[in-house]
Amino acid sequence: MYFLSTPFIILGLLLLILFALSDSTSKLIDSKKIPEEFIPIYKAAAEEYGIPWELLAAHHRVETKFSTMDPMISPVGAEGPMQFMPCTFVGWQHPTCNGLGTGEISEKEKVDPDVIAKYGGYGVDANGDGKADPFDVEDAIFSAANYLQSNGAAEGDLERAIFAYNRSDQYVSDILYYVEEYSKQEE
Repeated sequence: MYFLSTPFIILGLLLLILFALSDSTSKLIDSKKIPEEFIPIYKAAAEEYGIPWELLAAHHRVETKFSTMDPMISPVGAEGPMQFMPCTFVGWQHPTCNGLGTGEISEKEKVDPDVIAKYGGYGVDANGDGKADPFDVEDAIFSAANYLQSNGAAEGDLERAIFAYNRSDQYVSDILYYVEEYSKQEE
């Protein structure tokens, strides 16, 4: 009796493993798909800053898997859907900014467009609500577009702009991979 049931158990386990693998493969494929609600924001920001919209989608995908990361604060202190360091968002000229980029910036200052303009930050009030909020998806995407444009993306130097965003060659490769994938989806 034992020998008769063993093949069935093995077959059952193999089927379960195959099912699990096929399910995780479909999730991997789905994770490349851009959520429709973000595409108009990427395109509007890309048009305003003269950069490819697929670049913004790629950053959003790599940084927070399209805002599904919880919490949206990285271990090093980057914040929001596009993972801005507070000093980059508000401006490195802010008196509390340090070499790590976190600073002791108050929540009120962090979203104030006047403070951001004063200290040379990249934060943008994209939705016109009077705040440039790194946690607001529109503000974050437009702010990323602002940053990428300022670092060469508008001139076509995507690698330099991407590297400036994260200072990692692997990050550049990851972003360029998704830019290529998303460009194919448009064809």
